[in-house]
Amino acid sequence: MNAYADTNFFTRLYLPLAESEEAWGLLARAQAAASPPLPVTWLHRLETINALQLHVFAGKDRGQARVTLEQAAAAHATFHTDLARPTFLRPVQISPPELEAQFEELALRHTANNGFRTYDLLHVASALFLRCDTFWSFDPKASRLARLEGLEIR
Repeated sequence: MNAYADTNFFTRLYLPLAESEEAWGLLARAQAAASPPLPVTWLHRLETINALQLHVFAGKDRGQARVTLEQAAAAHATFHTDLARPTFLRPVQISPPELEAQFEELALRHTANNGFRTYDLLHVASALFLRCDTFWSFDPKASRLARLEGLEIR
């Protein structure tokens, strides 16, 4: 299995969220099967810091701290540490021009009928560009697009 995980999945690895146990279980099974480390693109690196901070903001909006600033900072530091020693994550380079053609093709084929967001298209285009066969996400829309493109969903 050559899996691609979106940022939605990564936040479950680094923050104590509802699907965190499921995310860690899936990763453990992949590692036991000697699957390659998950690719991490420029998009993941940008989105991860913002996603962690958004979880802090979401807790404030409800009047309770679901994720604290300290938890978000620790999660961000751990993410960078994990990238530096690629045991289950591996940095990959995809330049925006390389991704653009795949993105445009997906948008023209699917967005008018399904309403996919740029986020969904960028991650699925990245997975396809990297020749991944499996897509990991807790986002139903991103998973739907991946399925339409023939990727196995976990």
